[in-house]
Amino acid sequence: MAGDASSSNAFSFLSKGWREVRDSADADLQLIKDRANSFKNLATSFDREIENFFNSASSFSVPAIGSGSSPPAEIEFVKKLQPKISEFRRVYSSPDFSKTVLEKWKPRTRIRIDLSAIKNAIVSEVEDGDGVIDGAGMRKWNRVRFREFWGENESEEVTVTRDWEPIQALKTRLREFEKRSSSAEMFESFKNGDFVEKVKSSLRSICKDPEDSKEVPPLGVPELLACLVRQSGSFLDQIGIRRDVCDKIVENLCNKRKNQLLWGSTSGETSILGNDSVNDELDSRVASVLESTGHCYDGGFWTDHGKHIPSDGKRHVAIVTTASLPWMTGTAVNPLFRAAYLAQSAKQSVTLLVPWLSMSDQELVYPNHLTFSSPEEQETYIRKWLEERIGFKPDFKISFYPGKFSKERRSIIPAGDTSQFIPSKDADIAILEEPEHLNWYHHGRRWTDKFNHVVGVVHTNYLEYIKREKNGALQAFLVKHINNWVIRAYCHKVLRLSAATQDLPKSVICNVHGVNPKFLKIGEKVDEDRKLGNITFSKGAYFLGKMVWAKGYRELIDLLAKHKHELDGFNLDVFGNGEDAHEVQSTAKKLELNVNFLRGRDHADDSLHDYKVFINPSVSDVLCTATAEALAMGKFVVCADHPSNDFFRSFPNCLTFKSSEDFVAKVKEALENEPHPLTPEERYNLSWEAATQRFLEYSDLNKVLNSDKELESNGTDRKAIRKSISTPSLTEVVDGGLAFAHYCLTGNELLRLCTGAIPGTRDYDRQHCKDLRLLPPQVENPIYTW
Repeated sequence: MAGDASSSNAFSFLSKGWREVRDSADADLQLIKDRANSFKNLATSFDREIENFFNSASSFSVPAIGSGSSPPAEIEFVKKLQPKISEFRRVYSSPDFSKTVLEKWKPRTRIRIDLSAIKNAIVSEVEDGDGVIDGAGMRKWNRVRFREFWGENESEEVTVTRDWEPIQALKTRLREFEKRSSSAEMFESFKNGDFVEKVKSSLRSICKDPEDSKEVPPLGVPELLACLVRQSGSFLDQIGIRRDVCDKIVENLCNKRKNQLLWGSTSGETSILGNDSVNDELDSRVASVLESTGHCYDGGFWTDHGKHIPSDGKRHVAIVTTASLPWMTGTAVNPLFRAAYLAQSAKQSVTLLVPWLSMSDQELVYPNHLTFSSPEEQETYIRKWLEERIGFKPDFKISFYPGKFSKERRSIIPAGDTSQFIPSKDADIAILEEPEHLNWYHHGRRWTDKFNHVVGVVHTNYLEYIKREKNGALQAFLVKHINNWVIRAYCHKVLRLSAATQDLPKSVICNVHGVNPKFLKIGEKVDEDRKLGNITFSKGAYFLGKMVWAKGYRELIDLLAKHKHELDGFNLDVFGNGEDAHEVQSTAKKLELNVNFLRGRDHADDSLHDYKVFINPSVSDVLCTATAEALAMGKFVVCADHPSNDFFRSFPNCLTFKSSEDFVAKVKEALENEPHPLTPEERYNLSWEAATQRFLEYSDLNKVLNSDKELESNGTDRKAIRKSISTPSLTEVVDGGLAFAHYCLTGNELLRLCTGAIPGTRDYDRQHCKDLRLLPPQVENPIYTW
């Protein structure tokens, strides 16, 4: 009985399965028949359209051109086409057309179903007896079921159609043909030749140009040489080969390759048109070759792969400078304004990092015996001073790093690793104000490893200052090469305020400084008084600057002494404090010059508004802030014909002199005439808004800050990224080596002292730990011995 039950269940299961297969097959067969009938109906409709076409063609009349004129070629084409169409109509009208089509498109794969295995399995499980089907009955049952299922004999092969894409495509094309073509449209298409053109277009799309599949040609010898010369530019500059010569060599090599028609264009790059496009063209060429080989480059030596990635959608900018208020110097004032105006944008948050001096150094540096007992107190002073001048409350952070004042160099030297005072989570973009100064003795993490983009802003012409010292020529030679070294090791981009500075690697020239808005308001008031007919200037000439010889006092005294008789009756008021104040005043008194020395004060002070002429003969400045401020106030400026004053030449109130005699003429011209009112464009060019825009453009920060947005809007354009991560650069490798060597050398205290470093500045001291609430250097950076 158990055997009967099990056999009954088995047959029930098999019967149910075959029934499902049969139903599915019946549905598929019905669908096939429906599609064949639909195709036949469509063909009949097509037949009617063809009939209409011929009728319209027959009724078409062509005006006679002459007695011997022949019918148009289009009509002859239709007459030739008519027998072919008739034959096609006879074929698809045949009753066996559907069967013929199905046989034509049937798949090659044949499925044979063999039930012998199932029969043997059932026979082995079920014994012969009552209610049990024997082998013969099983075979008979199989035959009946398969005849019902397939409608064929058992021995016939069962063909299953798996794919109807060809018929489906043909059906789609005929449907489109039926919709879009009427008899008149078809004839017009034949007449104008559009039909043939469309066929040609379709064939072109199918038969692709074999050039599209060409591989990227490898780099040729001229291209390899061009890459080597370009990446060795700094080295060649050191041995006396100028950059313009290197650029010319690179351009010639690339053009030679181009003329040989071996310059690849598979990436869609444009050809080289001039020296400006050579570098981009060469980068794209190298990147395309590397990409075709599957190479992926992630960086050079000592590259940090764990750099900051903005997670909040906002970039972080850290501005590091070498001075701070109340020391009224350019590197204290200008970075402060830069931080305020950069913070106005919602794209980035800004941190200003300034040096903190111990009380003894504050007394030496800050004017009027002004000192601070804590960083918080000094920060309050800085913010108050800034808000009074810009008229709004900027949203940026102020942090401090340890620094020490060098009496010999009259500047602040960082103590310890300055980069550690920017948290890793904010280490995104760094702006180094005076990058060479910050990195002379930098012994810490490489800036370009910690930050994604590092921009240096060169404020000071150190070579000019050093040449005035004892053994100045030798010192200037050493400092020039050290500056090149640290710039290559620690910066991605360098901005020089004027051509008066040293020609540094990776540098461009652009004035990225503006003037305090307060000076522009003073200039606007002067214009209003002029329009009302009031006296705008009641005093003559003045000079303002830190009283050290290098700030133009030597040139000023020499000019006044040489032309004392030509400038008879000319009086000059000088405002300033400094280390050389006593010596400068003694020299002027000894030469009996008409110079009145007064204590230093803010250039926006009310007592200076009435002066008409600002005199600045300095040739050591990079870009004199006081000159820009005087122009903003609507005054005349008499300055030297020097690269540091190139930015000011476009202003009509700027009078430059080339010689001492010319100096006298310009001073008299300024005293005898009235300054020109500033135009709105000139006023904007002096503002910090314009300076910030220039800074973003020339430092490449516009590209960096907008890189994420550009990638989202153009996700398929990866050319810039491909160039940055796919091209291994010999320059990066060399720069990494220079940074490592610099780190090793600045770690030796003896070498630091020999090169003029302040003793004990490799690490900050106990007083800095107390003032800034820092851990001792031994705890912050422990040294383990084994």
